[in-house]
Amino acid sequence: MHPPVSSPSSQPTLMPHRGGTILVLGILGIVICAPLAIVAWVMGQGDLGKIRAGMMDPAGQGSTQAGMILGIVGTILFILSIVVGGLLLAAGLLLPAVARSAQ
Repeated sequence: MHPPVSSPSSQPTLMPHRGGTILVLGILGIVICAPLAIVAWVMGQGDLGKIRAGMMDPAGQGSTQAGMILGIVGTILFILSIVVGGLLLAAGLLLPAVARSAQ
């Protein structure tokens, strides 16, 4: 006796994962273009939620998670660079004024 054959319509269709795309965005967000890190973080968080809910192919969970983590790291580095740049700019604008007033 043969096992019952399941029809393709009996299995739920899962959305394809975007793990590779999210991983590439996370890497590019750290190396080249910092705003891409934010995109990787947001996309990764959304896709991991869909994977956990059973709506998306779980085969890409590892690369999606890695890309999201790189996105978080890239976003933190982006924010730190903005803060440090702002402080350096403020220091550069304030130091000449302080030096003039000290004379």
